[in-house]
Amino acid sequence: MSSSSERIDLPDAHLTYWRQFLGAAASERLFADLLATLAWRQEHITLFGKTHKVPRLQVWMGDPQARYQYSGLALLPQPWSPAVMAVKQEIERCCCQRFNAVLINLYRDGRDSNGWHSDDEPELGKNPVVASLSLGATRRFRLRHKYRKDEVSHSVDLTSGSLLLMGGTTQHCWQHCLTKTAKPVGPRINLTFRLVRS
Repeated sequence: MSSSSERIDLPDAHLTYWRQFLGAAASERLFADLLATLAWRQEHITLFGKTHKVPRLQVWMGDPQARYQYSGLALLPQPWSPAVMAVKQEIERCCCQRFNAVLINLYRDGRDSNGWHSDDEPELGKNPVVASLSLGATRRFRLRHKYRKDEVSHSVDLTSGSLLLMGGTTQHCWQHCLTKTAKPVGPRINLTFRLVRS
């Protein structure tokens, strides 16, 4: 595990990036473990009155009380797996934060994606802190300001083993997404750790 981090300097945001939070061997082992052992599901969400398949596979994991809702989808947590609990504890120590749940996304190829959104649901509290760990294929993470049209969008290529910590007013002022790509790309697993408040 690496403790070397850098600040991504954006207005109205607090972003810290570890390019190699997990080493290559540890990242490969965790990726293989999660891919093989988790009960992946393709959920349905409702947007603008229409129901769609989520364009990725998901697992919601956490403490029993960590129930979560977004886009008409209510998630009940699966119990922590030993591997995810271990990496959660490493992230908590490194970031001096506490988390009680994680949304795990599997992007099977470049057709899987995540549209523009903010992690600002009421159960995440006033200034949510989200720790995003990437495993597998590199994908481009994009950010755009919600209110300042003079502020250009930004992007970060999230590599395997990297960790992005989003805090402060980031979720209030910025949206983020993971767009589709026509380039050949392998599977990617992303774990976004959160503190869900009851």
